[in-house]
Amino acid sequence: MMNHSLKSRYKVQPGTAVVGKWHNNQYTILKELGYGANGVVYLVKYGSRHAALKMSDNSMSITSEVNVLKSFAKVQGTSLGPSLLDVDDWQTGGTKVSFYVMEYIQGPDLLSFLLQKGKSWMPVVFLQLLNDLAQLHDNGWVFGDLKPENLIVTGPPPAVRCIDVGGTTIQGRAIKEFTEFYDRGYWGLGSRKAEPTYDLFACAMIMINTAYPNRFTKQTGGMAQLKAAIKQKQELLPYEKLILRALEGYYPSAKQMRDDLLEIVTNQTVAAQPKPSGGGSFQQSGNKSSTQYTQGNQKKKQTNVAKQPLSRQTYRKKKKKSSWKEFFIIAAILGALYGGYIFMKLL
Repeated sequence: MMNHSLKSRYKVQPGTAVVGKWHNNQYTILKELGYGANGVVYLVKYGSRHAALKMSDNSMSITSEVNVLKSFAKVQGTSLGPSLLDVDDWQTGGTKVSFYVMEYIQGPDLLSFLLQKGKSWMPVVFLQLLNDLAQLHDNGWVFGDLKPENLIVTGPPPAVRCIDVGGTTIQGRAIKEFTEFYDRGYWGLGSRKAEPTYDLFACAMIMINTAYPNRFTKQTGGMAQLKAAIKQKQELLPYEKLILRALEGYYPSAKQMRDDLLEIVTNQTVAAQPKPSGGGSFQQSGNKSSTQYTQGNQKKKQTNVAKQPLSRQTYRKKKKKSSWKEFFIIAAILGALYGGYIFMKLL
């Protein structure tokens, strides 16, 4: 629910200088970016750079969101959310207003990006999103209010960034903020307890949302309506099993959901590759007994290997090989998609 009283009380006009009481940094208001239950966000200018400033009369809410951003900063190698730049109070008209300043992330939201670049980008974007969610969950948080409007795609190269951390909640507590369409409680498919499965349900709903840009209203609710919605859209059918599993709470972690999505993408990539020439088929049919003999030996070798436990060194090599395979698959897809995008821009 929007806090309209907060918006009206702290309607700050463009050009207003917000000066921090403690750090004395000055921020010039450029325009409003949005507002929600816990505050108003403005685009500001600080020196020669742009930033996003969120103010609120609820200092506890500001403290909570600042703690989330600090937690994000501890996760190396990911881009979960905006960087935290400053935390302070603003004394205006005899009133103290708490605020924090964060990195201003520019780019279209998730649905706008897919509309511009094509829905073939959908699995690539979700592979990255699920990776970031896995990192977030491992650090004890749940994003909560996960929706396309809170997912910005920056680039090039395209990268998903999570913004508006107001709904991010410590695992085990009640979800602080939610949007009905992406909320499992709204569909009667689970509680609003902050746990990884809550975010993964929202991920599945965002996937459905990509095929229904205007969303749809709840009628019968439950799995029956959502299953019917998936089956009506051709582009969702390759991911039907994955989406249904996430809606049912089957995945205990974002990593497992990501692994299944990666397998789907891998199979699609292999299926799209050209088939072997006729020469290879002739050679196999012409030397059938030799081929059968070789295959028999290979099966025996595989059986013998399977019986032997993997050493730690062998396990590490296998894991490393799998990671490289995953890297090259995603890189190949990104290369094809991005190359096609550049080509179309040149036409």
